[in-house]
Amino acid sequence: MMNLLLPILAQGANFLDSTTAERAEGAPKTFWMPFKASTYAGDVDFAFYFIYWISVVFSIIVFGALIYFTIKYRHKTKTHAPSHAAGHSTTLELTWTLIPTLLVVTIFYFGFRSYLKTAVIPSDAYEIGVNGQMWSWSFTYPDGHIDSELHVPAGVPIRLVMTSQDVIHSFYVPVFRIKKDAVPGRYNKTWFRSDQVGKYQAFCAEYCGTKHSHMGAIVVVHPIKPDDSGLPTWSQWEETSRDVRRMPPVEVGKNLYVARGCNQCHSLDGTAGKGPSWKDLFGNKRMFQDGGSAVADENYIVESILQPQAHLLAGFDPIMPSYQGRFKPDELTGIIAYMKSISQYYSGPETVWENADKPHSPETKAP
Repeated sequence: MMNLLLPILAQGANFLDSTTAERAEGAPKTFWMPFKASTYAGDVDFAFYFIYWISVVFSIIVFGALIYFTIKYRHKTKTHAPSHAAGHSTTLELTWTLIPTLLVVTIFYFGFRSYLKTAVIPSDAYEIGVNGQMWSWSFTYPDGHIDSELHVPAGVPIRLVMTSQDVIHSFYVPVFRIKKDAVPGRYNKTWFRSDQVGKYQAFCAEYCGTKHSHMGAIVVVHPIKPDDSGLPTWSQWEETSRDVRRMPPVEVGKNLYVARGCNQCHSLDGTAGKGPSWKDLFGNKRMFQDGGSAVADENYIVESILQPQAHLLAGFDPIMPSYQGRFKPDELTGIIAYMKSISQYYSGPETVWENADKPHSPETKAP
């Protein structure tokens, strides 16, 4: 419970950006916390405030008594002697034993009740897969659609099944009061239900590398029926997501570039980051660390995505994870089509081999 509450306290009420707050205008505010946008946020807040105010009251009592006794029993003169020796008080002993015990039991009751509400997932929950990787989130829906934003219907329990492709991440949505680690090689589960339509910010709450602070996502809670929020209804969004899968290959690749987090390491302007830029990559010659080389054609692109350690590019660290089993054939086709569309050296299949010996596209590092 404290692992959930402490990050909320640390971030405070200003954790959300102003746009999010405006979109959720009218949502109930709290004293310290962001507004509450999930059904169990109130229980989490109550447990927090209960512990908080107990700490405040006892801090005042303890420090007040400390100041009082320091003044009353301060050293006065050398001839001053205590009026009587300290004695034993059974009443006092029982008081400072029973009151803390009662408080601890009460804290356990409210804390455990809140924990059960966050831990027990409703059987009829709508399941969405959550995948974390440096430095982005992706969300997989039951129909196979993958998005960089988390879209959910209002008033429906949502079950999140989370994992990671590289290091430990932590999916954290302050307004929902959920925080759950995404761990490589295993699946963690959590859930929430939001009746508050709007757009909210999600974060990574586990340090995961140089761009940890940029690892965020938007959570959109859609109305079931049209309202004045300006957001499409859940059925309208589902129809839009189906339209995405009917896009031309170039558009599919362009969307995957963001949805799968490729933009975190690969730029589109020719500058190299953690990985080589996608601009002018297709049809260009690539130099490997072992001295070999290859032209970046379709087979090379697919191999680089599915088996990135097969040929290590000169000038880059081998940090890219394998995407084996995570891309469908039509998605790989879309990525290739998108790379072709932003590569000036490529104008058709016959030019791939003609450009094999041309100079590499300008990058800040070796390709």
